[in-house]
Amino acid sequence: MTILFEKSGALAWITLNRPQVLNAINMQMRDELWDILHAVRDDPEARAVIFKGAGEKAFSAGADVSEFGTAPSYVEARRARRERDLWWFMMTLGKPLVAAIHGYALGAGIELPMACDFRIAAEDARIGLPEVSLGYIPSAGGTQTLPRHIPRGVAMQMVLTGDPIDAQTAYRYGLVQRVVPRDRLYAEAEALARKIIARPADLVALARRAVNEGAELSLEQAIGLESKLAERALLTT
Repeated sequence: MTILFEKSGALAWITLNRPQVLNAINMQMRDELWDILHAVRDDPEARAVIFKGAGEKAFSAGADVSEFGTAPSYVEARRARRERDLWWFMMTLGKPLVAAIHGYALGAGIELPMACDFRIAAEDARIGLPEVSLGYIPSAGGTQTLPRHIPRGVAMQMVLTGDPIDAQTAYRYGLVQRVVPRDRLYAEAEALARKIIARPADLVALARRAVNEGAELSLEQAIGLESKLAERALLTT
């Protein structure tokens, strides 16, 4: 198994479990994530999800480049992205997602957290999109999600140079919401998730939708969306 899944009450934990290769994301891991996240979506008891990486060195060093070497693998990867848009599914899952980032979070290893609602980084985190320096470009949403989290010029610099940034710089840019000591990372992520779980589930879902969908609309349209969702919220109380 490339993914470990456990649930503690209403909180689900998903662990990227390939520490021997810095939790590089291969096709098998994508498939397992797809299946597990569908199960989470359909589980009414699961109210929030925390993602973490196994081992001490990395959340994830990105896509598994060893699969880039053959044409069938490339074709399969492209097909999988068309048929199973994992990152978009995460963004529209309807439940709060928290990424607890330590060590290296590169390429797809930061694109996954950028599909989450919250990113908490350990002090040792190193975050970057190195694809251009490796002969391709970010292709799991990075060129679009990064400038939605940080200033466009800063995002452009990260994408075109491939240079990584440290945790404090990521916090200063707004890419992560919190930086904590490594030994406090999972406790802090759990505390945040459980605080949200303690709020009414229907209201959390509606408020999350208002923020995420409204960000893609004009202000007038977004306020209209908020009004409709607020009316719906009144019916749940």
